[in-house]
Amino acid sequence: MLGLSLGKLLFTIVVVAAVFFGWKWLSRVQAVRDGAPRRVREKAERPSAPPAVEAVDMVACPVCGDYVPAKGARSCGRSGCPYAG
Repeated sequence: MLGLSLGKLLFTIVVVAAVFFGWKWLSRVQAVRDGAPRRVREKAERPSAPPAVEAVDMVACPVCGDYVPAKGARSCGRSGCPYAG
């Protein structure tokens, strides 16, 4: 009456696997749900990174037409260049 058949064995394996993976999935969903507010709070508390490079005002060289920094410009090497360097 209580014989062990291949069908019963496969059914039992499928049920156990479904319960195991269902439990695993529910645990993962709850972990994501609990972790999301913490991640948002950590991101808000984190200081913002300083700018990588400051912006520099540029002016066009009247001789060659290239744009050079307004402060600390170097000579382009052409005759008549107003920037010494």
